[in-house]
Amino acid sequence: MTPRVLFWDIDGTLLTTKRAGLLALEKAAQEVCGTSPHFSALKTSGLTDHEVAELAIRECDGEPTPELASALLRSYERHLPAHLGLRQGGPLPGVVEILDALLARDDVISLLLTGNTPAGARAKLEHYGLAGYFPGGAFCVDGDDRPGIARRALGVAAEHAGEEVDLKSLFVIGDTPADIRCGQAIGARTVAVASGNYALDELERCGPWLALERLPGPARFSELLMLDH
Repeated sequence: MTPRVLFWDIDGTLLTTKRAGLLALEKAAQEVCGTSPHFSALKTSGLTDHEVAELAIRECDGEPTPELASALLRSYERHLPAHLGLRQGGPLPGVVEILDALLARDDVISLLLTGNTPAGARAKLEHYGLAGYFPGGAFCVDGDDRPGIARRALGVAAEHAGEEVDLKSLFVIGDTPADIRCGQAIGARTVAVASGNYALDELERCGPWLALERLPGPARFSELLMLDH
C-alpha cells in the first residue's frame, strides 16, 4: 500500500507560541534596522517567515531588500529560542494525541509543510516537544513563496515514502487560506482546521477537501481522512 503522507503546517495548526515569535522579531528589528516598533498588531497569519520579515522592515520604514530580509531572519532565528519561554504557548488541543497515534503506524508519514524557516521551525518544535514526530519537511528558504515550498514538498514526500507519491495519498493540513492554496497547488487533499485566526466558514469558502472546526480524536481523524482504506 502506498504510504499516506500528511504534511502539517506549524503555527495555528500544530501549536501556538502566543505571539512569542513577534517578541523575537522585535528584538531582531532593533538589531538589524535600528528601531523596533511594537509588532503586536502585525497580521502574520498565513505568511512565510520571509514575508513576515519584509513586512517588519516596512514597519520600520525600511526597504525590504533580499539582503536585509535575510539579515533580519538570521537575527530572529538567534533570538527565537529564548523568547518562546516568555509566553505560555504549546501544542493545540488534539495534536499530541493524533501524532502519537500516527507515529505508531507504518503506513502513515507525518512531515512539515510550513512558512517557517528550518531553524525557526526547529526552535518551536523542540521547545514544545513535537520535534520527534517529524523526520523532515519543506520549509521557507529566503525568498520562497508558498507555491515554491509546496512544489519542493513533493520531492520530500517521495524521499520519505521511498516511491513516487500518489496525490490521493497526500494531505496538507493547515489553518489558513494560504495553506489550502498551497495544497491545491500540488494536487493534494487539503484539510483546513479552524484552530487559528480564520473561522470555519472563511476556510470553507476556499474549497478545501475537508474543513474541521477543530481536530477530532485520533480514531475520528483517521476515519475522516480515510487512512484505514
